Amino acid sequence: MKKTIALLLALVLTLGLFAACSKTNDATKTDAPSADGLQIAIPNDTTNEARALILLENLGVIKLKEGAGVTATILDIEENPFNVDFKEVEAAQLPGVLQDVDYAVINSNFALAAGLVPATDALSLEGAYSAYGNIVAVKEGNEDTAKTRALVAALESKAVADFINDKYSGSVISVVENPGDGFDPDLNYDELAGETIKVGASPAPHAEILAVAKDILAEKNITLEVVEFTDYVQPNTAVEAGEIDANYFQHNPYLVDFNANNGTHINAVSYIHVEPLGIYGGKQTSLDPVTAK
Repeated sequence: MKKTIALLLALVLTLGLFAACSKTNDATKTDAPSADGLQIAIPNDTTNEARALILLENLGVIKLKEGAGVTATILDIEENPFNVDFKEVEAAQLPGVLQDVDYAVINSNFALAAGLVPATDALSLEGAYSAYGNIVAVKEGNEDTAKTRALVAALESKAVADFINDKYSGSVISVVENPGDGFDPDLNYDELAGETIKVGASPAPHAEILAVAKDILAEKNITLEVVEFTDYVQPNTAVEAGEIDANYFQHNPYLVDFNANNGTHINAVSYIHVEPLGIYGGKQTSLDPVTAK
């Protein structure tokens, strides 16, 4: 009897070991990397979140509901074949969380400020969508003031366009058609001599670009004062309150949404450049885990 029980136990152990080995062998048979459990950080503001999701859809990572468009959120994701977990983060904070996630979709201005070079560090960049051109914006009623016209003429100059192309090598793209000499021919600059134009901007690339415009305006004895902001709210509230004359940090879809949600009255007066949104690797070094299946 004891001999029979011993034989049965040996048989059970053998079968268990065989099953375990078979399971291990099956687990190693992977034809493509899996993204299960991978996390992608994206901007949490309405327009940039949609922009990030459109980029990810173009890469084949997700599929959005039909018609989701420029107001898409993660609730509009219809298909998520790689089971990606999305982390919504304030746009300015995305470079800071990059090391903690697998990927992050970051605006070029914040990438540049963090020492990243979008043209070379991004795993993929969106196209230069004209809808997302970065704008000069002023409070309603100030669209045609002498200060606004002088600022716009300086930023729409060939000197600024050349600076953008030389400095950023595709990470930032000038969208000004037929850039001029930096001066409005119909403006009386003598009346502006000694005046100060105060503009709110993010540090990079906007404040860097404004430094070129500052030199142009200085030729007419006009001072350009750049007030740097590191968020997306204060530059608009400061324009609305009349604390600054203009701002240069955002694209028009964001401004339209901001006005609608905050009751502000700010209008775009010029499109200067586009900053392609990019996806950057954090824990991952390629897009294979979210594109190969």
